Amino acid sequence: MVKKSDKQLKVTLIKSTNRRIQKHKACVSGLGLRRIGHSVTVGDTPENRGMINKVSYLLAVEED
Repeated sequence: MVKKSDKQLKVTLIKSTNRRIQKHKACVSGLGLRRIGHSVTVGDTPENRGMINKVSYLLAVEED
């Protein structure tokens, strides 16, 4: 049985995805981010953590 995580992370894009490799752009769009300054709230799952770690130099992350 998969337990849903009740922890949330607020992720904000602080740098542009221009001139980044395609996999990093895919991680940013996979998190639901569209433009600089855009923030989304995502669940604290291993999948989301992996995407955040890969592009951490582009993001600001806060725990909710």
